[in-house]
Amino acid sequence: MTATTGTQHTQPTTLDRVVLGVLVFDGFLCAVLSVLFLPLYIGGTALPVTILIAAVGNLVLARTARSVTGRTGTGMLPLAAWLFGFLVCMFGGPGGDVLLMQSPWTLLLLIGALVPSAVFLWKVTVANAFAPSAADSSAARQ
Repeated sequence: MTATTGTQHTQPTTLDRVVLGVLVFDGFLCAVLSVLFLPLYIGGTALPVTILIAAVGNLVLARTARSVTGRTGTGMLPLAAWLFGFLVCMFGGPGGDVLLMQSPWTLLLLIGALVPSAVFLWKVTVANAFAPSAADSSAARQ
């Protein structure tokens, strides 16, 4: 009897691809909503709570996308969509409207939203690279 340490997916199914597509769209939507609510004020005090919400949201999206196929590369897809949405919001609109102002909150949003998810994916990649495979562990038991 052999024990496996993780779920192994060989080929993504159609449902997996649909779920990944929805997660990628959610990453883009998270970026747009984060940018829109970044200049939120309560009274006279800035309240950039969207930085925290974007960080947690991207972490959940990356973990979920990675769990669909078991590959770290698929966990990066919602982050890439978030970054694309952030870059789209950096450009001015047709009337010259600018969503992202030159402020420290913009930089903190970029760093705060991407770094926690990137660190998680990096740790998972390193842990998988140095973890003994199921074949090695079953051979060691015999």
